[in-house]
Amino acid sequence: MSPKLVLVEPAGPLNVGSVARLCRTYGIEDLRLVAPRCDPLGEEARLMAVKGLPLLLQARVFPTLAAALTDCVRVVATSGRPEGEPLPLQAPDDALAWLLAGEPTQPAALVFGREDRGLSNDELLQAGRLLQIPTPTPHGSLNLSHAVAVVLHDLHRLAHHATPREQAPAPCSRGVLEAMLSDAQELLLEVGFLLPHTAHARMAKLRALLQRAQVSAPEVALLRGLVCQLRWASRRPFPSSQDH
Repeated sequence: MSPKLVLVEPAGPLNVGSVARLCRTYGIEDLRLVAPRCDPLGEEARLMAVKGLPLLLQARVFPTLAAALTDCVRVVATSGRPEGEPLPLQAPDDALAWLLAGEPTQPAALVFGREDRGLSNDELLQAGRLLQIPTPTPHGSLNLSHAVAVVLHDLHRLAHHATPREQAPAPCSRGVLEAMLSDAQELLLEVGFLLPHTAHARMAKLRALLQRAQVSAPEVALLRGLVCQLRWASRRPFPSSQDH
């Protein structure tokens, strides 16, 4: 498996170049940048990329994390915060084993956050698993490229360790799930279950529930059909007393 490697708003060109070099070293073929806060093709980035320069030159830039993950099925995001995450934190081996359990033809992604503040809760909710690199001190943090090196090393080690694959239905792609959630939010606002000022928080809870369940494409299709039928029913005129 060669997952997509996604950097969210990287600010350091040296980090971007170093990550491109690491991708080349570990066989990662798809580098994606979300709204970079530096010039990813500047001199510093090119200098650090070395043999990863072709990959850096081919890196695609996306406006949001959701756009970068639309085609992905299994997503692991990294987090360095000790608590308060919307999903449980897992050790690298557990999260990466889940990533590797997918079919090789199913696009997967590893997501790394900003150097200064990591990923927001909304961004973390777009992952199926949250990975935390253990450090010997409670306040330890790793440089972005160092964190990528640790995770890719662990991924390479696990990929070459003969263990049975997890037998479980594949989760649906991020784009399919987000489209269903958008439909659901529109309906729930329309019928008054959601209010505009609380919709974001309540939908975040629903997104977290579905991420923990790792719903499959047929299950999401069922939910979307349910939403469509409820929308149709909610817009039907009520029969008047003269109709009886």
